[in-house]
Amino acid sequence: MKYGMIFIASLSISVTACSHRAVYESVQQNNRFDCQKQPLSQQEECERQASKSYAEYERERQELLKKED
Repeated sequence: MKYGMIFIASLSISVTACSHRAVYESVQQNNRFDCQKQPLSQQEECERQASKSYAEYERERQELLKKED
């Protein structure tokens, strides 16, 4: 029973992490699509921001959370 609860807890954490990543990547894909609607002078910067990897986003997020403490 104890091992089952540990498995379920770790599975829940894994699924949550995957879903956060999926949501982030979906939003970034939509952002890249929206960049095409920007004036040419703004498209490059828009695409650069929309191309940030999830790992980079998460690292920056963790740094900001540490600063808040």
